[in-house]
Amino acid sequence: MLAAAVLLGGCGASGDPDTVEVAFIADSADLLETGLRLSSAAQQVRAATATGLVSLDSHGEIVPSIAERWIVTEDGLSYIFRVRDANWPDGSQITAEQVRDSLRQTIRQLRGTSLGLDLAAVSQVRAMTGRVVEIDLSAPVPDFLQLLAQPELGISYKGQVAGPMVLAENKRDGGIVLTPLPPEKRGLPAVPDWEESVRKLHVRGLSGADAVAAFGSGEVDVVLDGRLADFPRADTGPLSRGTVRLDAAQGIFGLRVVRDDGLLGDAVRREALAMAIDRDTLMNPFNIAGWVPSTRLVPAAIAGGDAGERWAGLSLEERQASARQRIAGWANGGDNKAEVRISLPAGPGSDRLFQQIAQNWQTIGVTAVRVGPGSAADLVLIDTLARFGSPRWYLNQFACQVRRLLCSPEADELVTQATQEIDPAKRHVALLEAETRLTAMQGFIPLGAPVRWSLVRGSVLGFAPTRLSVHPLFPLAVDPK
Repeated sequence: MLAAAVLLGGCGASGDPDTVEVAFIADSADLLETGLRLSSAAQQVRAATATGLVSLDSHGEIVPSIAERWIVTEDGLSYIFRVRDANWPDGSQITAEQVRDSLRQTIRQLRGTSLGLDLAAVSQVRAMTGRVVEIDLSAPVPDFLQLLAQPELGISYKGQVAGPMVLAENKRDGGIVLTPLPPEKRGLPAVPDWEESVRKLHVRGLSGADAVAAFGSGEVDVVLDGRLADFPRADTGPLSRGTVRLDAAQGIFGLRVVRDDGLLGDAVRREALAMAIDRDTLMNPFNIAGWVPSTRLVPAAIAGGDAGERWAGLSLEERQASARQRIAGWANGGDNKAEVRISLPAGPGSDRLFQQIAQNWQTIGVTAVRVGPGSAADLVLIDTLARFGSPRWYLNQFACQVRRLLCSPEADELVTQATQEIDPAKRHVALLEAETRLTAMQGFIPLGAPVRWSLVRGSVLGFAPTRLSVHPLFPLAVDPK
């Protein structure tokens, strides 16, 4: 069905050649979320309408935005940006002082969140002249520009924002319309025939089933933010090549402990559940080539050095035998029922994932019970993309400021030390030790990398796989004519 849709003409799916139809697998209300804790869909809308000093292009690379250029001092402790000669929507000029004030306020508001912890190395934000902003760090942060490109760090002034697109709500279907701003309104040289070279985006939030059906019928051109829960809905047969796009995603995908009593009241038994899972066959029902399993909080490729997988000296059978003994020792101690409730999102992909995990746990004497989001559960699926490729991001997801259950103040202190450490070798050691302490809490069962997929019609340019699975909206407005 989806393959046939690719053969449709080059105009927008709605039949309007001036509009690209985009669907996020999300609720329509998510698109216009406010505040600093945003869903994936809201992050992309925010990035399109309220840009920061830098932003991401379609390949996920850092490009100038409100800052037209920058330099980094040799020690990596200062980033100096020159603000573009551009205006706010009311016609007033964007100044370094306004950028400074906006960044300071946002960083203050982010305290207590994982992104706020990611930004902990920022020691000072200064306005040097009318168009120069300097950000000082307590220690080098190799991915600092990636952090500055996060949608939550979009610059604002008296309620005004400046982005490459402007937004108008579409009352008819709950969606929104995004229109590209001419370059000269963004402090850039004018482009001849600009209006003829871009298209509007009509962006909606749809369920996974509705989004895939709309793509198959030709109603939408692009489906974004597909996850494992809905992956079986997409046609991944040989004729769909070039339509279903899988990203090599990075981030956290696993089961977080949300109740630490009963069977899960001891770290030894919590580890037993993690040991029993056969990650090498977990994705077999999905036919996803290249998926990377992981037994660690910080994937080995991110941790670096000689970091390896847990239980490397044990076969699956040996791991499951050990886990079975741990569970039996608890269950035989009384009228204890070895049952665990798992909260998973709705969708055929979640059905298959649950079956795989339930079968693994059945071999060690544990019964898995599926519950929906919001229901009382012992474990909840966490499926989150990494903001940047550093162990700090992973460790900050489990900080006591973010989550108090089964957290480690000692691990948090080690991450803080690493944030302030100039020596890369010492920083690496501190982060490894922080992971070790967090792992000992057994508050999370890692499975592997998140799964992210999109559906993209052949007439749409401006889409490319990215290492962080972020697909900005502005590049999708490029007209292929």
